[in-house]
Amino acid sequence: MGNCLESPARVDNRESSFGGSSRISPKPSQQPRLSSLIIPSYSNRSFTSSWSLQTPRSEGELLTSPTLKAFTFNELKTATRNFKPNNLIGEGGFGYVYKGWIGEQSLSPSKPGSGMVVAVKKLKSEGFQGHKEWLTEVHYLGRLHHMNLVKLIGFCLEGEKRLLVYEYMPKGSLENHLFRRGADPIPWKTRMKVAISAARGLAFLHEAKVIYRDFKASNILLDAEFNAKLSDFGLAKAGPTGDRTHVTTQVMGTQGYAAPEYIATGRLTAKSDVYSFGVVLLELLSGRPTVDKSKVGVEQNLVDWAIPYLVDRRKVFRIMDTKLGGRYPHKGACAAANIALRCLNTEAKLRPEMSDVLSTLQQLETSTKTDSTPNAYMYPSSVLEDRGRSLRSR
Repeated sequence: MGNCLESPARVDNRESSFGGSSRISPKPSQQPRLSSLIIPSYSNRSFTSSWSLQTPRSEGELLTSPTLKAFTFNELKTATRNFKPNNLIGEGGFGYVYKGWIGEQSLSPSKPGSGMVVAVKKLKSEGFQGHKEWLTEVHYLGRLHHMNLVKLIGFCLEGEKRLLVYEYMPKGSLENHLFRRGADPIPWKTRMKVAISAARGLAFLHEAKVIYRDFKASNILLDAEFNAKLSDFGLAKAGPTGDRTHVTTQVMGTQGYAAPEYIATGRLTAKSDVYSFGVVLLELLSGRPTVDKSKVGVEQNLVDWAIPYLVDRRKVFRIMDTKLGGRYPHKGACAAANIALRCLNTEAKLRPEMSDVLSTLQQLETSTKTDSTPNAYMYPSSVLEDRGRSLRSR
């Protein structure tokens, strides 16, 4: 997207809490002191399910969720073996993530190999913004429960020490599987499984009138079966209410994933998340990160580079990940590319709802499973040879 960030924003080149890309965040000089912390206001919501997001009146009320355990620092110190370096599984702008062990029923610290494995995220001491995001995460994940949201088990707040305890996701982040050097290629079916489960989680949030605001590959965690779960809710925001069409907020998020209208105006809607989903779907198709400084010109930005190929079905194969080796259904690839194109529309109102995106992806998965065409998962060799000549001529 080029240099389109407004002056009140800066790019934070640290990773996200589970590893990630450059964050767009406010300047330190604009952050209030911790002593001036005001709990974010969230309007009451009613849903078809049995819970609602009540407005927390105080920090104390926020931290009394009946579904979360309040750990002591010593308990988490024991669970992680004194935050042993060998147990470090992630590091980012938020802090450090360690593997730990607790009892399945008691939730008390246990020996490695016994009980259940958890991920313990330890917040860096960075004042107001970090604490605000920590509180936001506790607020949402303490009340929102869904198979495609990472489960928050508990928290610790002792003085300046702030920690969160999550279910452990053994396959790590989607970002690592797509972009880490030496990672095994992800098959087409698995990529679509990830896309569908991530879309299901995002559609659930939008139904609950919550805008995620930081949908990206590093925040999509994978369980042992490659089911995706959304993590890191520090930037989540309650959506507009009544006749309001958007919420206006300071621009925050991640470079390359944030919707252009949000960067330009600070106006946030659920369609901002839809744009981010389109970017991640494009990453799944191409195997390329949204921003790649190792490339030159237009190829540095994935969306700018890919759009001309997405609008022409005959050229979609040019953006497909070479690590797939051509093993994907060309009709399915074109359909997925069309979904990405719709999500990436520069006009927010013309982007689909996430519920529609989910439905379309599920239909695509079903049609692919029932496709009896011979070699449905292989592009013709002539097409692959043509692509090879095209790449060599660049």
